[in-house]
Amino acid sequence: MNMILPSASISATPNGTTRPQVRIVIVGHVDHGKSTLVGRLLHETGSLPDGKLEMLKAVSARRGMPFEWSFLLDALQTERDQGITIDTTQIRFRTRSRDVVLIDAPGHAEFLRNMITGASQADGAVLIIDALEGVRSQTRRHGYLLHLLGVKQVAVVVNKMDRVDFSAARFNEISAEISAHLIGLGVTPTAVVPISARDGDGVAEHTPRIEWYNGPTVVEALDALEPARPLAELPLRLPVQAIYKFDDRRIVAGRVESGSLKAGDEIVIMPTGKIAKIKTVESWPVTPVGGPQGAGRSVGITLDRELFLERGDIIGHSGQSPRDTRRIRARIFWLHDKPLTKGEQILIRLGTKESRATVVAIEKAIDPGALSNEENSAIARNHVGEIDISLAQPVATDPYTDNPRTGRLVIEVNGRIAGGGLVLSVDTGRPAVPIDIVPVESALRPDERSARYHHNGAVVWLTGLPGSGKSTLARALERRLFSNGGSPILLDGDTFRAGLNSDLGFSPQDRTENIRRLAEVATHLARNGHIAIVAAVSPSAADRAAARRIADSAFREVYVATPAEVCETRDPKGHYAKARAGGLPSFTGITNDDQAPAGHELTIDTSNRSVSDATDEIERMLAATGILFDEPADLAANI
Repeated sequence: MNMILPSASISATPNGTTRPQVRIVIVGHVDHGKSTLVGRLLHETGSLPDGKLEMLKAVSARRGMPFEWSFLLDALQTERDQGITIDTTQIRFRTRSRDVVLIDAPGHAEFLRNMITGASQADGAVLIIDALEGVRSQTRRHGYLLHLLGVKQVAVVVNKMDRVDFSAARFNEISAEISAHLIGLGVTPTAVVPISARDGDGVAEHTPRIEWYNGPTVVEALDALEPARPLAELPLRLPVQAIYKFDDRRIVAGRVESGSLKAGDEIVIMPTGKIAKIKTVESWPVTPVGGPQGAGRSVGITLDRELFLERGDIIGHSGQSPRDTRRIRARIFWLHDKPLTKGEQILIRLGTKESRATVVAIEKAIDPGALSNEENSAIARNHVGEIDISLAQPVATDPYTDNPRTGRLVIEVNGRIAGGGLVLSVDTGRPAVPIDIVPVESALRPDERSARYHHNGAVVWLTGLPGSGKSTLARALERRLFSNGGSPILLDGDTFRAGLNSDLGFSPQDRTENIRRLAEVATHLARNGHIAIVAAVSPSAADRAAARRIADSAFREVYVATPAEVCETRDPKGHYAKARAGGLPSFTGITNDDQAPAGHELTIDTSNRSVSDATDEIERMLAATGILFDEPADLAANI
């Protein structure tokens, strides 16, 4: 079932004015008259194409079938031939002051899947009840469904009043029972309306048969529902999709999900809290562009200062930034065959950001087919639950009630989409307070450093198995560059783990953080004209890719591809022997977790060449890629 709806809450009229748009879900038992009510609404609001009603009445007469208002929703000729109706997903009509998008909900699981995983979101609901049957157990379950989705505006329609002779007493009995049930769930009905959808009583006008009722008609009740705030009125949210370099500009690209931006705005980059001003707003084909750029626009921006940003950061205005957090509470719909349990390791995607995460608690795990309060300790396939998630790194997000565009998440397990949901709350312990960080630039210009050292700044990242020769090569390269007047600095992985990174272990999360810190330090040195030579096992391709993003164009990756059996025979630190004895359970080289590079600048196998030859080859690569200056002319070109 396709339930993708427009995100705007305002729609344009032919004369250029705007009207509020409300998205309403209609729920109720299959036989309580949902399709008949919708057909009547289309007719009473003048939303049918000219001649459509007459055509369907004629078709019904030719086939010897009594006309039903529900036929207006039939989309397939074969189903009309069988005398049955189908469930439509989007029905549009206009009231006096609203454009209405009505969403039908044919099945609990399918409906919840779409509502929770992000395809659509209802501003309000219509709950339909058969006057003869009254409030049934399924009616109560539908009320619970609306509570589960956080729908607060509910208009109750008591249909088929003609079957109870339009009894005011029967209506009042049902009204009192359903109101008490909904209020107990925290959902107060905006109206309870008696109608006969078949005959039109109470749909768009009061009739003599319900003269005892003084409340709104169905159309008036829909007119009273409040639309969600338009995205343009929400705070700015610009998730970073990519950073591009053009000439001397760094362009931060993404789509404005809510709010608007323009040149000169002071912004906050979350979750780091860094502050900058928008220097220009870039677009295609005309650039730069002036004036505010609003929700739905894909833009690029340049900043007034050089800051490190990465994919997944979210840009907001100062004082209206999203929350930064490592802990999220979410309501999710689970799609994976294996039930989700406490302690599960998952990958969370929030917009363009992804982070490893752990499920630390599961509550309210229920079967939406039953829609009961019975809870389970795990979330089975096609079930719903609320979970607490601990994130391996800070992310920026909003509760979905604050911003539906940034308050939804997707869960991956082993590379497969396993679920999705709504961010209910963000556990920061405090609102995110941006830190007014203003980097201080060096007193020396890059060309001054290049003139002295005869090279540009760079990060030379040596990766490979333990014992492959990374540290030996790094030390040899450091000595060679220094002897030639350069400014090399060795950053060895083990040395960092003895100091700056001594608080980190060897879990995947800690290894990622270890590489991030190494990359940040190395990049700072490179930006100040030095050649940072990093020797680190760094087995994860994703971690090395993150290091490349941090260092940007300064990054040069050297794969020290010495075979594993050669590395183990060397075993300079005795780690292989200890790992074989069970003393190092997560030791790369024994656990086969090493992911060989792809797209790197150079491969070197130290098992078949001397250290001097290997160092020569690294030097040639650095010269060929613009780091080292072989000739005075090369130097002059960079001054």
